[in-house]
Amino acid sequence: MELSNRIQAFADLGKALRGTFGKEEITGFSSVQLEAMNKLKDEVLRAKNNNGWFDEKLVQNALLALGESLREDKLKRWISAYDFHSGKEEKTVGVIMAGNVPAVGFHDFLSVLISGNKLLAKLSSDDNKLMPAIADLLISIEPEFASKIIFAEGTIKDFDAVIATGSNNTARYFDYYFGKYPNIIRKNRNGIAVLTGEETEASLKALAEDIFLYYGLGCRNVAKLYVPENYDFEPLLSVLSQYPDVDINHKYHNNYDYNKAIFLVNKKDHLDTGNLLLTESDSFASPVSVVHYEFYKDNKVLRNYLMTRQNQIQCVVSEAGFLKETVHFGKSQQPELWDYADGVDTMDFLLKL
Repeated sequence: MELSNRIQAFADLGKALRGTFGKEEITGFSSVQLEAMNKLKDEVLRAKNNNGWFDEKLVQNALLALGESLREDKLKRWISAYDFHSGKEEKTVGVIMAGNVPAVGFHDFLSVLISGNKLLAKLSSDDNKLMPAIADLLISIEPEFASKIIFAEGTIKDFDAVIATGSNNTARYFDYYFGKYPNIIRKNRNGIAVLTGEETEASLKALAEDIFLYYGLGCRNVAKLYVPENYDFEPLLSVLSQYPDVDINHKYHNNYDYNKAIFLVNKKDHLDTGNLLLTESDSFASPVSVVHYEFYKDNKVLRNYLMTRQNQIQCVVSEAGFLKETVHFGKSQQPELWDYADGVDTMDFLLKL
């Protein structure tokens, strides 16, 4: 299959996702493709039965975001940075996908197939229905992908390279089992935000999306705030307290109640919005329903500190442009195709196999 055909197939997949979960008109699709779209919609409706964090609205949001990223102009811009060799030998790439956010392994799925390689995917039990349904929709658009996609039931084997995403703990096992293969092994990282105290209400509302979307379970969710000394928390707390529906999910609410009880029993200072707890800590990672904050005095000192901790940071959200990869408020969960997890260029890795 030529690169142009692969690009067009994913562009059409993007159109299908935008039409199914957004407002774009669904036109030009065959009955087989429409049936595959309906099957994906059914999996979205059932997703919460398999994973209590996967509310229908959030899964729809995730798939619509994928559709937006698959616009043809974005796909072409993405691949324009690379040298694709038409005679490149196809490799089988084992991809171990996480399940913290709906279809979180999609970018690896896309990268392996666009690079002209074969995908051997091991799905998380927390999200093992959405990716096969997306794959079926892609295959209905371009049947040649049927021989390029395998979902492994047990341990993966017979592969040439590995991309694995997990916790710091599982990463040690990945290193042990897959260290002899070309690999990308991703560990825990977190999103952080740097505030100046001059943010508008609109910016703070956008920051609330970065914190609450997917209940804070994504590696790009903001789990830590840096605020200037004498920062007035009231405008932020007011905005956060108004974020809709987050505590309706019983799993989230249970985490909130548990962490609040721990703070009260231990007499730990904290701020409480009724749906989120904020507490001072130097840790980047925070529990579900908790966001850490830390005060800073000097912009330059903070910038230098964060640069030395980049291996723990997935993205920095700020309007101040603190680091090269700064993300605007409200955009942490809308990465572009060229915004690689952990800053590791997956496409370059795949093309050099």
